[in-house]
Amino acid sequence: MVIWLYRFLFLPLLLVLAPYYLLRMWRRGGYRRDFYNRFGFMGPVPAKSQGVKRIWIQAVSVGETLAIAPILRKLTTDPTVEIYLTTTTSTGYALARANYENDTIGVGYFPLDFWFFSARAWREIKPDLVILTEGERWPEHIHQAAKRGMPVLCINARMSDRSYARMRLIRGLVPSLMGGVSKLLAVSAEDAERLQDLGFAPDRIDITGNIKLDVVITELSAQERHTWRTELGLGADDLILLGSSTWPGEEAALVGAWQKIRESGISCRLLLVPRHMERREELVELLENSDASFHVRSTGIAQREVDVALADTTGELQRLTQLADVVFVGKSLGDHTEGQTPVEAAALGRAIVFGPGMANFRAIAADLLGAEAALQVSDPVELSKVCRELLEVPERRLALGEAAHRWHRANQGAVDRTVRAIRLLLGA
Repeated sequence: MVIWLYRFLFLPLLLVLAPYYLLRMWRRGGYRRDFYNRFGFMGPVPAKSQGVKRIWIQAVSVGETLAIAPILRKLTTDPTVEIYLTTTTSTGYALARANYENDTIGVGYFPLDFWFFSARAWREIKPDLVILTEGERWPEHIHQAAKRGMPVLCINARMSDRSYARMRLIRGLVPSLMGGVSKLLAVSAEDAERLQDLGFAPDRIDITGNIKLDVVITELSAQERHTWRTELGLGADDLILLGSSTWPGEEAALVGAWQKIRESGISCRLLLVPRHMERREELVELLENSDASFHVRSTGIAQREVDVALADTTGELQRLTQLADVVFVGKSLGDHTEGQTPVEAAALGRAIVFGPGMANFRAIAADLLGAEAALQVSDPVELSKVCRELLEVPERRLALGEAAHRWHRANQGAVDRTVRAIRLLLGA
């Protein structure tokens, strides 16, 4: 069987890749608590109640953990449904524990996808339905579900360019490794076509849209925005350029753009929110060499006003975006081709700018550009020019933000479609 080939190869590959991932985990920190979950020891899991269906949801990191919030709210209103939630990253885990402990019967780390670890976790959790988010499709996890006759639902299913290219190399094995998937709810028509091309049966694929478009954001009051600005050292009145979920090289481009904007006479400050907070020291060195005054959020409240605020924290992007006048969406410039999500900025009606590399959000980026709700730049020079023009002309900036807000409102509804599919599988 193909699953035995997967099992045979899993441990050698794990040993080869372990040093890289352990180093990443050490740099990011926060993994010590409940680390034993990785090996299928899920800790005390409550016994199942009669007549109650248990759902095991796997959300990878912060973005997926935030995105499932409206789904959890709808499901937990039903007394016959209970949720066990796992994540992969320490940041997603911390966010899940902070936000969902009252809505779930347990929060843990997703076990390594090896036979013994996965089987042990299954014996402890005993789910009636498993839900995998976005690109999560783990062969052993799916096999354990099929072995027990339990349905597997992939929600917000997408297939990035990189994943698609890799999966095509083993396309003939996909039906054997992942045939236990009951239903895939694709984000877009392109994702649905890719999934079908890889061997997933067409009758198991539905297009439900992106649940991240249904993100619920608690808007800050004027006083709260003032408090946040003060704590970050950003003053009360200047315009703010935000680098949202930035990757290496993009912060330098934003610092350069900000310097040119200030030289042109525009009162503007820069707020940097890197995708990975463990890059803190690298970014502090960049700012020290820029001659800009700056504050690092993890050090506490700013004692004075600064030119640049570095938000090296987790789970605060929604609130930080509300301080911004122009938002640059990261992982889209230079060597970065996949992009981060522009959805939260659109939902908040901010002027959005991104680079040419938005492969993971290709359909969303194209829709935003088509609706004249975002601007795309090709390089740091154009980034500087476009951001300066938006900050200089408030009418253009506000029109872009209003168009983004309209686009967001018009494209909601994926959560309701997803919840209907979940209930249908639970009933089945």
